Amino acid sequence: MSVRTVELFVDPVCPYAWMTSRWLLHAAEVREIAPKYSVMSLSVLNEGAELDAGYRAMLDDSWGPARLAIEIDRVEGNEAFARWYTAWGERYHVGGEHRDRGATAVAALADAGLPASLIEAYDPVAGDETDVALRASHENGISRVGNDVGTPVISFGDGTAYFGPVVSPAPKGEEAGKLLDALSTMAALDGFFELKRSRGDGVDFS
Repeated sequence: MSVRTVELFVDPVCPYAWMTSRWLLHAAEVREIAPKYSVMSLSVLNEGAELDAGYRAMLDDSWGPARLAIEIDRVEGNEAFARWYTAWGERYHVGGEHRDRGATAVAALADAGLPASLIEAYDPVAGDETDVALRASHENGISRVGNDVGTPVISFGDGTAYFGPVVSPAPKGEEAGKLLDALSTMAALDGFFELKRSRGDGVDFS
């Protein structure tokens, strides 16, 4: 049986994207899939939009992690990006190291065994190589689903993609595989667009 690539577009600062990425890893343990992580950016998505001041400040501070993720993928490869994303998430999301995102990003580079010099791509520079690559990756993801979504975006490799799934906590074992099976089935239906219900309180990282 051939191994199918399932691509997940994430913004490193989104806790729900992090939980979905953990579910996809659990699903890969029980199904023949190869997870691939790509970057979409909430900062790019909301660029120029009128937003609450607090949310705008959060987005303005979110360029760096997305840029670093893109640079790792571009220079070191997707497996390296996946390693850094795991290390980043363990610190930032699970460990609550939110005070200084730049310092957390540097620590995650060390955890993932990646060159510390990659952090040079962190600070936003409009129009530089990293910025162009970030916007291209974001457009690659968002063009498959439209602008009325956030992160994560999941794609099953046949051109079909959609927002989600949003899960908390992340299913493990056969439950993770069953969710993947269900999503794969829905993705095969041209007329399927959306399922949604209200979220619970907070994110369960267990």
